[in-house]
Amino acid sequence: MPNSVPTLAVFRNRTFRMLWIATLASNFGGLVQSVGAAWMMTTLTSSQAMVALVQSSVTLPIMIFSLTAGVFADNYDRRKIMLWAQSFMCLVSIVLAFLAFEGLLSPWLLLSFTFMIGCGTALHTPSWQASVGDIVSREELPAAVSVNSMGFNMMRSVGPAAGGAIVALAGAAAAFAVNAFSYIAIIAALFGWRPQRPPRTLPREPFGSAFAAGLRYVALSPNLIRIILRGCIFGVSAVAVLALLPLVVRDHLDGGALTYGVLLGCFGFGAVGGALANGRLRDRFRNEIITRMGFAGFIVTFTVLALSPFAVLSGASLLLAGFCWVISLSLFNVTMQLSTPRWVVGRVLALYQTGTFGGMAAGSWIWGAISEQAGLQVALFVACGALLFGALVGMVAPLPDSQDLNLDPANRFTEPPLQLDITPRSGPIMIMVDYEIDQTDVPRFLELMSQRRRVRVRDGAQQWSLLRDLENPDLWTESYHVPTWVEYIRHNERRTHVDAGVFDQLKALHKGSAPLRVHRMIERQTVSPRDNIPRRVHPDPAEQV
Repeated sequence: MPNSVPTLAVFRNRTFRMLWIATLASNFGGLVQSVGAAWMMTTLTSSQAMVALVQSSVTLPIMIFSLTAGVFADNYDRRKIMLWAQSFMCLVSIVLAFLAFEGLLSPWLLLSFTFMIGCGTALHTPSWQASVGDIVSREELPAAVSVNSMGFNMMRSVGPAAGGAIVALAGAAAAFAVNAFSYIAIIAALFGWRPQRPPRTLPREPFGSAFAAGLRYVALSPNLIRIILRGCIFGVSAVAVLALLPLVVRDHLDGGALTYGVLLGCFGFGAVGGALANGRLRDRFRNEIITRMGFAGFIVTFTVLALSPFAVLSGASLLLAGFCWVISLSLFNVTMQLSTPRWVVGRVLALYQTGTFGGMAAGSWIWGAISEQAGLQVALFVACGALLFGALVGMVAPLPDSQDLNLDPANRFTEPPLQLDITPRSGPIMIMVDYEIDQTDVPRFLELMSQRRRVRVRDGAQQWSLLRDLENPDLWTESYHVPTWVEYIRHNERRTHVDAGVFDQLKALHKGSAPLRVHRMIERQTVSPRDNIPRRVHPDPAEQV
């Protein structure tokens, strides 16, 4: 495997460094706000369910709206989307702080404001994660994702403690005010960033078809499904460390808030170590091996937490857990990005985020319920079983090593000259490609056609079929439909170098002396005495200046 860029070398990129520092401040404010919201709810109501809903109100929008935000990230200016999201969250935080200072908050009003902040996060995250691949090179991407994760976990180590101190000294309203100020840095950084966007040659994809295209791309990409599956299993099982740690401290270690804060700090420091070591691990081991290390590390941590009454041992195990948390989640994120072409990366990352965050939300509830019904130790050991299952899944569906995939656009397609005067919305369009294949090459041809079908349908083709001539068995015809002419162009511009390699092998099997014949036809659902599409008029070359 090729040597990766050293983790901290990515900070040489000025744009990334500026946005990373600003994001660090925003993450700090968000963690302070979460502490303030949870504490504020305890003063507004005695209902434990309402207190628990504070966290749910932040994560639920991420699960619900991520794919929608991914569609926006792939079809609109990501910088502007992030600016709108951050400005919206800043405004919501200012109003929340004002209402808190004035004593006008009710439990449901507080939940409404935290839900709106969650909506802003859901809108921002796919655009930010997809933008990382635009800011840094492909070689720097693993390091960039690692330091992003490192930054968040650094703030996880200090943010809640700082939030608790702010709430204790000045009240929850002050925590909301701190969060509102924390958005200033990232808004300023986004205003100062001027990314170079490639010129758009096609109209924006309609929302409905873009939404469906994201789902279709993932459904027809086995590697992406494997990553999302492993991310979901990891989220469900590994989140037990955060869900059950307060109970471990209170019931197993007989500790208090200080012990809890120190152990969270150990988790955060371990995460920083994982980010720094990620590049070296990727150089030495395959993705699947690193993933199994992550699952195995959590099994060790949960075993120690379940059996050891010593805080020192628990802290050491949490260092390992933080290390494994970052190497696993950053690996999933990087592999998703390196396994996805840029035209759909926002939607794919959004689906991954939905699966992982959904797994964490479900896992938090599951481990809490098991602990309440069967005890803390049972919950930790059941979580070990879930982690073991996640590691064993890799024996059947291992994670891909995406370094060898060239997913840049192939840029081989040239729009053909047409003799009918159609518009971009004219259609449906039927495409037929004729192949002449020797009988001895038929098995290989069918194998390649199976791959070709998956690529065609994944990129938007409909009603794909393969036909064989009864009178001339060597003649095969690939057939598919697209709704409009502009969708046909979009379909071809989505082709990557990897996809083009399959087509090159198919062309090599074609034994005809003439090139492959491509028929592009517009369908007619009724038979009319005359076609309503006129022939295109070409001026006499002698008359052109």
